[in-house]
Amino acid sequence: MAVTSREIRSPRRVSSIAVPASTFSNTAYLVTGLLAILALYVLVSAVISWGQVIVDDWRYGRPRTFHLTAEVGRAEEKVGPTRLIAMNLDRQVLILEIPGGDVSKTRALVGPYLVGANEDLTPIVMRLADLNSDALPDLIVGIKNEEIVYLNRGDSFGLVTAEERQQIARQMSGQ
Repeated sequence: MAVTSREIRSPRRVSSIAVPASTFSNTAYLVTGLLAILALYVLVSAVISWGQVIVDDWRYGRPRTFHLTAEVGRAEEKVGPTRLIAMNLDRQVLILEIPGGDVSKTRALVGPYLVGANEDLTPIVMRLADLNSDALPDLIVGIKNEEIVYLNRGDSFGLVTAEERQQIARQMSGQ
């Protein structure tokens, strides 16, 4: 039997697997939409990250620097208040204490080394609070979501010892 074009194109012939064309087009639209949303998310995240770096550049400069001026109980403060300068120098945290504004008596506190991508752009912030109730403000250094406490020893700042940490914890829980 010979096959003619009329028999192949016959409307009576029905395929056993019939999938509506709209199913394929709906799936294609869904996948395209999800890819577009993912691309938009990546783009917006990159723009926000770039914007945060720009804002930190305006606020802290490069290298990241933060300063604080206060009276912390130094003998040299008869001339003026003590200046504290925190810097992130290529991932190394450095804090300079200039008692009474006298640069000849500058002391350096070496902080932690920051590890990770773009940590050289992490800002270092400081605040003062009397944690051990000795009437001298202690230095609290903030790096991301962590804080390092330097207790005021009267003539300089020093890291908290284990005993002092327990004493501060007891005082805080008693309040």
